Amino acid sequence: MTKRAVVAGIGHYLPDRVVPNSEFEKSLDTSDDWIRSRSGIERRHFAAEGQTTSDLATRAAKAALEDAGLEASDLDALIVATSTADLTFPSAATMVQAQLGMTGGFAFDVQAVCAGFVFALANANALILSGQVNRVMVIGAETFSRIMDWNDRSTCVLFGDGAGALILEAQEGKNDNSDRGILSVDLHSDGQFRDILYVDGGVSTQTTGYLRMEGKEVFRHAVEKLAATATTALDKIGMDSSEVDWIVPHQANIRIIQGTARKMGLSMDNVVVTVQDHGNTSAASIPLALSVGKARGQIKQGDLLVTEAIGGGLAWGAVVLRW
Repeated sequence: MTKRAVVAGIGHYLPDRVVPNSEFEKSLDTSDDWIRSRSGIERRHFAAEGQTTSDLATRAAKAALEDAGLEASDLDALIVATSTADLTFPSAATMVQAQLGMTGGFAFDVQAVCAGFVFALANANALILSGQVNRVMVIGAETFSRIMDWNDRSTCVLFGDGAGALILEAQEGKNDNSDRGILSVDLHSDGQFRDILYVDGGVSTQTTGYLRMEGKEVFRHAVEKLAATATTALDKIGMDSSEVDWIVPHQANIRIIQGTARKMGLSMDNVVVTVQDHGNTSAASIPLALSVGKARGQIKQGDLLVTEAIGGGLAWGAVVLRW
């Protein structure tokens, strides 16, 4: 027998304000058709004034706890993947910990931009396999609307706000690929590509800054690297894409999602897609898609999933898990 990090609960939260593509036509030289044709995005959610990343994360966390039938006191650790934490410090995770009334265990943030949730899952898996924790909540939460340049039509129409939360718990498995839980992880980064996706501000500059992106370069790296990391994660456990029930990708752009599926030899019928409704929610996009996919009845217990994401850094990776 072997220990596995198994999904015990999932939940998400989206802010009330829904922003259709048509809203950008009032202030930018753009259109609903232009945005849809280039990204697949039709609408996104924006946080209300005064609504913070930790607020969104807490709402998603409560939904995941309800789904799992657990209390906050049942958690040993809490990890938040985000690039838009409320403050420079303390971490958003400790703020969520407090809002949940979780006074035990520990909490910390992971920052790998859009790949953040994959990196956070990898950390949570390692904590469980090492025996340091038995149950950990992993949250992806973002308020990217706070770092948009509203005059840059190439970026501001692409992003949205939201949060998703997943609870992993230690369970015994048979040490083969039929086990439920995380089966393999593959992580990468390469800092030489920093300038194609970044925010031009931060603590050292005493400014918040705005997101900047070279879209064509990001697209080129994304399709290549996402398919490769997903394939490598499967190779590590002697599996291939023909055995995958669902790809649950980072929801950045429908063309990236389609290109990755094509490179892996999979139909779009095997892909959970939410980008049309949420836009790119960075580290929140995968847990949002997992939660929505379960709610739709797509993802069922026993299904083999591959999640993959790429973000600023560049940082990218994939996780293979059986639901």
